[in-house]
Formats: sequence, C-alpha cells, structure tokens
Amino acid sequence: MSSARRLPSLRSLAVTGALGASVLLLTACTNADTTRSSVAEAAQTESPSPTGTDTQSPSPTGSPSMNEDQTQRKDLVSATKVTWDKAADTAVKEVPEGKLVDLELKRVEADATASPTGSPTGSPSPSMPNPAPSEGAPEWEAKVAQSDGTLHRIDIDAVSGKVFRTMVDPDQDPDDKTQVTEWLDKAKQTPQQAVKAATAKAKGTVTHVELGDNDNQQVVWGVDVVDKGNWNKTTVEVDAANGKVLSQKVDKD
Repeated sequence: MSSARRLPSLRSLAVTGALGASVLLLTACTNADTTRSSVAEAAQTESPSPTGTDTQSPSPTGSPSMNEDQTQRKDLVSATKVTWDKAADTAVKEVPEGKLVDLELKRVEADATASPTGSPTGSPSPSMPNPAPSEGAPEWEAKVAQSDGTLHRIDIDAVSGKVFRTMVDPDQDPDDKTQVTEWLDKAKQTPQQAVKAATAKAKGTVTHVELGDNDNQQVVWGVDVVDKGNWNKTTVEVDAANGKVLSQKVDKD
C-alpha cells in the first residue's frame, strides 16, 4: 500500500510563515542599508572637490613682455617733451648759416657737466649756456655744419628745450670737412622733407635724422621712427637728392 502524502500541520505552517517573514524583513532591511550606503558613496564620488573648479579653469595668459631695447625706447621717448623738429630749429640757430646733418635722441652722459676742454664748469659760459640735465635724462644731440664743412655739436635738453652745451667737433680732419660739404651739395631734400617721406611709410616718433651715404654711394637721409604701439624702431632710407624712399628696416631687437 502506498504511503499517503502528509500535509504540513498548522503549527508548522505558522512557524514556516513566521520564518519566511523574518527572512523577508531582514532581507529588506539589508537591501535598504545597502541602497543607502551605495547612494551615499555615489554622492561622495560625484560631488566636485573644493579645488575642482580652480584646477580646471585656465590660468590667465599675460601679454608678451618687451625686450631690453624696446623698454629703453619706451622710457626715453615717454620722457621726451621736445619734438625732433623743435630741436632741429634750436640747433640750427646756434650756428649762423649752418645746416643740420645729424640729430639724435639719447641719454645725457656722465660728462655732460664738463666743459668742452674736459674741466668742470660751475657757471654759465658760451659753451655751457645752461645747466646740464641730470645723467640719464633725455637730450637731443645735434650736429650742424658750416659752409666749409666744420661741424658744431649742440646738446639740447629734450624736456625744457634749452641748449646746455655747444662745441666744435675736435675730431674732424680736412677730409672729413670735404666729405660733409659734398653731402650737403648733393642733398636737395631738407631734413623736414626727408622726415615727411619717411613717416609716410613708418608711423611713429622720429628719434634720429642723419645725412650720409649708403653702400651704393648715394647721399641719403637716414630716419629712425619708433612705433609707440610696440616700441619697435624702423630705419627709413630716403634719397637726399629726390626724396624717394629707398629702403626701410624694422629693428625688433
């Protein structure tokens, strides 16, 4: 005879049900704790660190710095109050019937307080009509030629416009004087005309005007123009006979 299948008693069902409920409750609690822990970890992982924004932000890029020559040009031109043409007029008035052949903006040197003979001077004189500016101050150094080619050097305060030293060039020999007269004979363009032609090509502040000859033996005016936007210097070569611009070179150093 086959054995009958027994159904579980009521007590067994109750116990089994209670155990099942406990297991379900425990599992639910465990899952809840696990879920809360996972959410917390995720929150910590996803939250940006206090320095995250600073680290990702690009650092500001500074503007390119100027080199030494550009800085010196900026300091010199910015300190100058007298323009080249005013300085040229002042220099020419110091030499009767003289003609300008060179004018350069530069710094006052240490020997500016010495007389042309090298001895100190403490009072005004024909060679030192006004006190010299302090060393390093801006000045216009001009060279004006007489009809025989003799050069006179005139130093002009580039802030006040006053002449503080005049002297005859002691280093000229007869050949030098002849060379100067030949240049002046061939130069049909005035310094003012040469500068006008140069600044039509290179805009800026004129810091040097000089009469001479080039490699092709042409008599030319060399004009230096400083661009106040970038403080580069452009040297423009102007034919002293007809006023045509022959070349121009930018000095970025």
